[in-house]
Amino acid sequence: MEKESSALVIQNICKTFGEVTAVKDFGLEVKDGEFVSLLGPSGCGKTTLLRIIAGFEIPDSGEVLLDGENIIGLQPFKRPMNMVFQRYALFPHMTVYENIAFSQFLKKRPKEEIEQKVKKMLELVQLEGFEPRKPNQLSGGQCQRIALARALINEPRVLLLDEPLGALDLKIRKQMQIELKKIQEKLKITFIYVTHDQEEALVMSDRIVLMKLGEIIQVDTPKRIYNHPNSRFAATFIGESNIFDGEVVKVKADHLVVGVDGLQLLAHRNIDAKVGDKIVLAIRLEKVSRVTGASKKEYDNQFPGKIEDVVFFGALVKYYVRISENITLIAEENITEEESDQDAEENNIGTTVTLGFSRKDVNVLIE
Repeated sequence: MEKESSALVIQNICKTFGEVTAVKDFGLEVKDGEFVSLLGPSGCGKTTLLRIIAGFEIPDSGEVLLDGENIIGLQPFKRPMNMVFQRYALFPHMTVYENIAFSQFLKKRPKEEIEQKVKKMLELVQLEGFEPRKPNQLSGGQCQRIALARALINEPRVLLLDEPLGALDLKIRKQMQIELKKIQEKLKITFIYVTHDQEEALVMSDRIVLMKLGEIIQVDTPKRIYNHPNSRFAATFIGESNIFDGEVVKVKADHLVVGVDGLQLLAHRNIDAKVGDKIVLAIRLEKVSRVTGASKKEYDNQFPGKIEDVVFFGALVKYYVRISENITLIAEENITEEESDQDAEENNIGTTVTLGFSRKDVNVLIE
């Protein structure tokens, strides 16, 4: 099987601003044609890293290799990359056609070639016929598509995107997430995408690079980083989890018995641990369910408690259940309309229910 080539290799990048370390010993290989998202809270260094790759910032140390060549000393306009920003940065006095074709005018390409390329880009972003319009005649989503077309007309080796959907409303943003991914898959261009929105990263990425305080916390596929977080931060920043601090009480061949606030939880033995070890348990909300007579045998862990709150999210409902003095366990369930009506009658605040979850769904973390 032929090994995938790396479009971009980032080695030991460090960048400080005064006494603040923005990026610390960052290393990553990005495969050719891969969609990689840099995900993390504000101030974690993701935009600084993107600007270093683009050439707008010079790192204190480290290398950025493009097809094996260190490009740190190369000026931004000489790098075979383009960047798309949150603020579209379109020229307001130019038409859509002129905005997209601007770089081709600078390169003095033949008129027929420019027309052909612009037409191709407009078809790609589904805005055929918009050539004569000005940016102020477009919606936010249309402006972002034009900004994307302007970047892609240069056929960049790598496209850098800095929270390009952040200014759009929710419905348009979700639509653009799908369209961006389709465009990337069609063109097979390497995308490096900066976002603080975990849902956005999960929807679009081949791999997610989760960052905190300038460092990598975890790198993995969306499914693995969601189902198998490696830390408390990963388990809480990406998706929602029930998080408990506990102590190992027993070590069995295939599972651990963990003491948590006077209760004993069974957890899959996915790490080396010994009796007395302090550990963190993370259980995704959707892995916790209300236990009925028919489902009693399905769950290794079952805990009765009183409902403290019920939050309705349309097709989803969250149940907050007090199972001990200091622990509230949250269950998230998909429900039908009939079940919703029944819940209103049978699962009011104060009702006693039993929640259950399987030990295989308990992520055991050491911090």
